[in-house]
Amino acid sequence: MKKIMLLGAGELGKEVVISAQRLGLHIIAVDRYPGAPAMQVADEFEVIDMLDGAALETVVKKHKPDIIIPEIEAIRTEKLAEFEKQGVQIVPTAKAVFLTMNRDAIRDVAARELKLKTAQFAYAESLDELVVASKKIGFPNVVKPVMSSSGKGQSVVKSAADVKAAWNYAVEGMRGDKKKVIVEEFIKFDSEITLLTVKQKQGPTLFVKPIGHRQERGDYQESWLPARLSATQLKKAQLMAKKVTDYLGGSGLFGVEFFVTKKDIYFSELSPRPHDTGMVTLGSQNLTEFDLHLRAVLGLPITEIIYGQPTASAVILADREDDTYKVEGVSEALKVRGADIRIFGKPTIRPYRRMGVAIASGKTIDEARKKARLAASRVKIT
Repeated sequence: MKKIMLLGAGELGKEVVISAQRLGLHIIAVDRYPGAPAMQVADEFEVIDMLDGAALETVVKKHKPDIIIPEIEAIRTEKLAEFEKQGVQIVPTAKAVFLTMNRDAIRDVAARELKLKTAQFAYAESLDELVVASKKIGFPNVVKPVMSSSGKGQSVVKSAADVKAAWNYAVEGMRGDKKKVIVEEFIKFDSEITLLTVKQKQGPTLFVKPIGHRQERGDYQESWLPARLSATQLKKAQLMAKKVTDYLGGSGLFGVEFFVTKKDIYFSELSPRPHDTGMVTLGSQNLTEFDLHLRAVLGLPITEIIYGQPTASAVILADREDDTYKVEGVSEALKVRGADIRIFGKPTIRPYRRMGVAIASGKTIDEARKKARLAASRVKIT
């Protein structure tokens, strides 16, 4: 029985563990707080600061995993390179994890080495540098920490008067110990998509149908599959996704994000793991993004992805901070025909924290989105 260590035990990790358990794998879930969602379904768990290299080394020596799957950004990535040299499989590779955990590193690769089309961008490591960079890029622009998760610290800067607030917000939302932001040209896009890209150990790179999504505060609020793209747009996105994932190497599922305009496709970001917008695959197809990720990591065959009706997801958010809470309204939510609910089981709540998701199918994307939003609105975190 292969032993997998999951670094990061949130809701995406929980679904990875569930898929892994179905394949008879032994899972150790690791996160910085007890009671994390994936810990609730794993065989074992550890609570450590994953930026503490010594602590990370201790748990790896203790459990001796065959495979390490990083699920969050705040990890001491140089330690992963050491584990890889010792024969542990790092998903997708230690190099890929390092590059994609830092927005500056992956953007430099995409734009400067691979020549993918991206928004104009610059970096800043202080408020003064951000003032200069913002003037260079122009207004409006988008400021993001180079390391964060779920859109934390991201804001649209409309004028020079907003730069200081954007810097402070970015610093508050940063993960890790890297005080650095990326400032990007604001692209007037028609839509945003995620292209789930599956690099197999054996076999060709596969693509899930494109996923459309809507964000607020830099964090996904709803997603739907399939997104409306022309054949030309889809081909461009697939070529760019394959180019960047080939460069990163290894095996597994990547969430590759793009901006779509009337005239072009822009590479935005990349995650070397299942993507939050991909939770829609829990209802859209026979193999979820989590199933696909594990099959690719383990070198198992992926014979066919079979799709059902158009499907959408809508998030269920908390609106306050508390150490205890109740989930109400699930029964009412499940009265929506074609809808399902996933509650993540996080131990505490805070404003805008994602606590669950509604997933619904319909005859059209619009119908599926309406159903998912309705089901999500009936669930209350109190």
